[in-house]
Amino acid sequence: MPATTEADTAVPADQEGLNDAQRALAYIRVSTKEQAERGGFEEGFSIPAQRDAIRRAAAEAGAMIVEEFIDAGETATNARRPDLQRMLSYIKSNRVDLCIVHKLDRLARNRADDVAIHLALRQAGVTLVSVTENIDETPTGMLLHGIMSTIAEFYSRNLAGEVTKGLQQKAASGGTVTKAPLGYLNVRERDPQGREVRTVTVDPERAPLVAWAFEAYAAGNRSLSDLADELAARGLTSLPTPKRPAKPIGVSTLQRMLRNPYYKGDIVYKGARHLGIHDRLVHPTVWTKVQNVLDAHNIAGDRTQTHEHYLKGSLYCGCGKRMTINHARNRHGETYPYFICLGRHMGTSGCERQAVLVSTVEHLVAEHYRTIELSPEAADALTGMIEDIFDRIDAESET
Repeated sequence: MPATTEADTAVPADQEGLNDAQRALAYIRVSTKEQAERGGFEEGFSIPAQRDAIRRAAAEAGAMIVEEFIDAGETATNARRPDLQRMLSYIKSNRVDLCIVHKLDRLARNRADDVAIHLALRQAGVTLVSVTENIDETPTGMLLHGIMSTIAEFYSRNLAGEVTKGLQQKAASGGTVTKAPLGYLNVRERDPQGREVRTVTVDPERAPLVAWAFEAYAAGNRSLSDLADELAARGLTSLPTPKRPAKPIGVSTLQRMLRNPYYKGDIVYKGARHLGIHDRLVHPTVWTKVQNVLDAHNIAGDRTQTHEHYLKGSLYCGCGKRMTINHARNRHGETYPYFICLGRHMGTSGCERQAVLVSTVEHLVAEHYRTIELSPEAADALTGMIEDIFDRIDAESET
């Protein structure tokens, strides 16, 4: 937002040309974009409240405000704030007598920055004035300044620690501590006591498409680029923001989405995994299958997945490496699909197996399956083992 407006900084007609009047700067800061955008009127925090208090202090001191600097939604834990830096540049080339702030912690919240900013003001002949604190250049005023600056730093550090502790507790209880991923929405609700609670709900527009993406990729016959194109055709887009319009998601975003355990109901915070209280979009078994497909594609290269075949991912060379499909073209422009040893293809093994035509492989596999027959007892036992595995996965997820 602009640092000043014509209405805010215009010099009154009766003060024009008064060279003996003290010239003052107003520095205003709010910590969050919410305070800046909503413009609340809580004393000491909102931009309007700070501006009014500073103007009253300037009037009492017989000074006129010649420039106003506002850092909206900026933290005071570092000095790399746009309008603070602009103010420090301004005092080097313009006559200024006073720098008025509502409170010292608006200017800095650590001793190092406080000393550096105060030194820059003093070197330019500018006196720092706090509306709410009785500081001046006397020894007592300087002592109070140091004490208040130290308190501000303590408050900032302690607040950061409490915030981290609160986030850890929220994650441990299954709450979402970050921005909700695609397919969910961050919302504000009221609890029975009327208090505002920040929580997460399912995005009715995007959630079905996200769930479909997991199911589709788990089948193993799509590349990430193909899946991204299909999701774009189905209408999946990112959430719009004030600065960025909604747009189809890219391949890298899609890969991060498929890797995110949040969709199967997990909260991961600072390396710890917790069961989330949000609704899961993907069953854990589907999510695990997607991870296996992603891992396999990382080994074989996702680009090879454009050559689809029902045996791809199921065949292994005698050397132990996976066999993947490749297309060769002869001098007449005809294409022949082959299965090749990935170890030989990438030069990671000493395998010498030649490429095998897909039609030959299909015949060999069909012949092999004719030699395999499960007895009814073995089939029942195998079915029971598979169901037991899925039951344990479900039980672990619930735990």
